[in-house]
Amino acid sequence: MQIHLVDATYELFRAHYAPRPAVRGTDGAVLSGVSGLCDQLLYLLREEGATHVGAATDRVIESFRNDLFPGYKSSAGMDPELLAQFPIAEDAIEALGVILWPMVEFEADDAIGAAAVRFGAEKAVDKILICTPDKDMAQLVVEDRIVLRDRRRGITYDRTGVLEKWGVEPASIPDWLALVGDTADGFPGLPGWGAKSAAAVLRRYGSIDDIPAKASEWDVKGVSGAVRLAAVLGEHHEEAILYRTLARLRLDAPLPQKSAAELEWRGTPRATWEAFCDLWGLARLRTRPHRWLGE
Repeated sequence: MQIHLVDATYELFRAHYAPRPAVRGTDGAVLSGVSGLCDQLLYLLREEGATHVGAATDRVIESFRNDLFPGYKSSAGMDPELLAQFPIAEDAIEALGVILWPMVEFEADDAIGAAAVRFGAEKAVDKILICTPDKDMAQLVVEDRIVLRDRRRGITYDRTGVLEKWGVEPASIPDWLALVGDTADGFPGLPGWGAKSAAAVLRRYGSIDDIPAKASEWDVKGVSGAVRLAAVLGEHHEEAILYRTLARLRLDAPLPQKSAAELEWRGTPRATWEAFCDLWGLARLRTRPHRWLGE
């Protein structure tokens, strides 16, 4: 059994900002994100042959991380036409017959992380494909069994791929992000720490906690300015730990499904899907599902 875990929030953003004419639905509402998300899920089910699928969304953009760090990403300044599509996108996912995890306190990434760990422990599961190019999710990768799948580029990152791409083991990704920062999530990292220097140090020590306080004790080759980097880490150690907490996925996000078998897609309920398309004026999508539930 293979499981596909979809970051539906990412797909919604990507489709909304795609360089093409806007898709408009009922009363002229912009539904480019919803339409593109549906296209991607239908392609995944039809052309890519996905059988067990879970899709996660950020029902509320803000999460517990905003309480930890005020600068963390939020809905402030977001395009209102994009924000308006979030509840419609969730309705679309459910109308397709796909399992939906709408997150409020947690983030969509946390739901995917919880699912990867829970269902990855089952012997019946051969592989889990995390469908997003988001580097944050690389921390979930386990050898070639739980992998990161960039569907747009057709690239799959297993453990070796993560090492080649980001220079660290999957488990060190939160530490790496803490040092270099993550502009998408709104935290800056530490001054002077770049992707290469952070990767080199973490490749040797694995965790911020295990990096020696004095540069003279570092057993790392090819890192320039080690004395300065060590000093910065010492001065900003608490910030680094906070940023790592922000970057680490919460694997206790609530999921109602207890087994991977519950993620099986059995087809789209025709009446529900057609009613959704009619409600929102998405006639193009009305006949797109290739399998109808119970037919």
